[in-house]
Amino acid sequence: MHSIKSLALLFCVTALISACSSNPNRDVLTEQEYYKEAREAIDKDNMLIAEDRLKRLESQYPFGEYAEQAQLELIYVSFKMSDMEGVLAKSERFIRLHPQHPKVDYAYYMRGLATYELGFAFVERYLSDDTEYRNPIPLQDSFAYFSELIRRFPGSEYNADARARMIFLRERLASYQINVAKYYMKRHAYLAAANRCEEVLMHYQKTNAVEDALAIMTEAYQLLEMDKQAEQALALLTLNYPDHPQLVDGEFVESGLADVDRRSFWNIVSFGIFD
Repeated sequence: MHSIKSLALLFCVTALISACSSNPNRDVLTEQEYYKEAREAIDKDNMLIAEDRLKRLESQYPFGEYAEQAQLELIYVSFKMSDMEGVLAKSERFIRLHPQHPKVDYAYYMRGLATYELGFAFVERYLSDDTEYRNPIPLQDSFAYFSELIRRFPGSEYNADARARMIFLRERLASYQINVAKYYMKRHAYLAAANRCEEVLMHYQKTNAVEDALAIMTEAYQLLEMDKQAEQALALLTLNYPDHPQLVDGEFVESGLADVDRRSFWNIVSFGIFD
C-alpha cells in the first residue's frame, strides 16, 4: 500500500513538472506575438524593442506569414534610428530577395531616401563650404535610385516625394559643377572650368545654375582667346539672362575669379624670388 502511494505521488510530481515545462514564461513567442509586440513598440516609438522583436521573428520564422513584412518593418525601424547604412543594406536585400513583392516599391524608395540622407549628411555636416572637395556620387546615386523607382513603379504612392527630391538633387548637382568650375577659374584652368559648365548645359538644363555656367564659359573662353565659343556663350547669356550680374549696360564684365594669384609658376615656387 505504501509503495502504491509513493508511485502515485511520483506520478503527480512528474505530471506537475511536465505541465510547468509545457507552459513556461517562454523566451520564444509565436510569430503573431512577435509581430504584435513589434508593432506596439513602433507605435510607442520604442525602436530598440521593435528591432529586437522583428529580428527574432525573422530568425525564428524565416518562412512564416509575417517574415517578409518584418523585413519591410526593419527598414523603417532602421530609418527611425538614423541608421542609414542599415536602411540601404536592408532595402537592397529586400529588393534582391523579393523583386515581385507587392510592396517592393517601398524598398526602392527607402534605398533612394537613405542614400539621399547619407549624401547630405556627409556634404553638409562634415565638409561645410569646401565645395571643391565635395563628393557628388551619393547624390547622383540617390537621383538614380529615385529615377528607377518612378520608372519601375509609375503608380507608386512614393513617386511624388521622389520627384520633389530629384528636382532638389538636380539643383544641388548643378551647383556642385558650378563651384568646381569656379575653383578651376581661380587656378587658371580655364578649359577645365568651361568643360564643367558644358556639363551643366548638357545634363542640368532648366536649373538655376545655367546662367552662371554661361557666364563662366564666356569668361573662360575669352581668357583662352577662343573668340567664337566666347561669343556663342555670351549670346546665350544675353538672350536668356539679361539681368545677370556680369552683364552691365549690355556689356560683359569679368567676375574677378581669375584675378586670384596671377603670378607665374616660378614666382610661386620660389616664394617671389624669381618671375
